Amino acid sequence: MKAVQFTDHGGRDVIEYGEFPDPEPDRDEVLVDVKAGALNHLDVWTRRGLPGIDLDMPHVPGSDGAGEVVAVGEDVTRFEPGDRVALSAGVSCGECEYCRHGEHSMCVDFHLIGEHVRGVHSELAAVPVDNLLEVPEGVDWETAAAAPLVFQTAWRMLVSRGDVTPGEDVLVLGASGGVGHAAVQIADHAGATVYATGSSEEKLEHARELGADHVIDYESEDFADRVRELTGKRGVDVVVDHVGAATWQDSLKSLAKGGRLLTCGATTGPNPETDINRIFWNQLQVVGSTMASHGEADDALELVWDGTFEPAIREVLPMSETARAHELLEEREGFGKVVVKPDSEL
Repeated sequence: MKAVQFTDHGGRDVIEYGEFPDPEPDRDEVLVDVKAGALNHLDVWTRRGLPGIDLDMPHVPGSDGAGEVVAVGEDVTRFEPGDRVALSAGVSCGECEYCRHGEHSMCVDFHLIGEHVRGVHSELAAVPVDNLLEVPEGVDWETAAAAPLVFQTAWRMLVSRGDVTPGEDVLVLGASGGVGHAAVQIADHAGATVYATGSSEEKLEHARELGADHVIDYESEDFADRVRELTGKRGVDVVVDHVGAATWQDSLKSLAKGGRLLTCGATTGPNPETDINRIFWNQLQVVGSTMASHGEADDALELVWDGTFEPAIREVLPMSETARAHELLEEREGFGKVVVKPDSEL
């Protein structure tokens, strides 16, 4: 088969698309004919190299993908050849105290397909059966590939961990990105008043179309000051910040007393200065969230499959142009997800 791969960490020039051994499914795995994959910023970080993660090389990236079942391992009863499936990338042991309580993303051995182990940006992929979601007929492959990681992540962050309720004010930073555009839709669906930031009028208009009630161009104005102005100096109940160091202080400033700062990532750096005085004086909560449980993923994706939520797709490229896909993410070009498809599918 052909696969996206790299043998060393580095810039976009390390990415190749070429021959790779066909995978053979284990007893509890499913062999998938991949019809489409999608990128996340995680793919960029994995390519550059992450501290503490020593990958087997060559590494095939990809934490989002969808396709058709080709074969199943002898212990698999949930799927059969011809079924339509999508990847849910979080792998848990199923046996630790967290897994037994249904908190799969808190598993002591939790890791991600595509980040810690071989991913699915290839013509074929062998995937553990527990990491597959059913995809109904009528859902196109691009949507099935683009939705799972960001929608389950945003769902857990806002619904399960953030407990967003109708009437609350929610600020979503980076509403043009994968998690950001999912968070806007989920917050709107939950009945919140949604504030969203973006860097251009085009991106802000997309945010409005997805459900944002107020939009802020963070390139031309301080978003914390603007939030205070829009809320009569009160601040918002919830801030969704997956940006990290560059926005952390202003995210805290944007919160009302008793507010919650929800974080699932740090694209601009993991070690910001933080205002501890503001946190304790205003009795703020900082809430971390990672991926989702199997049930949360099912709940979130059901609302994608029925059309309630819609993953925005900025571009569809052949896997041979994955370097260009990385460039789109790194240069913040466009709005939503970047999809890659095996060249043989185009």
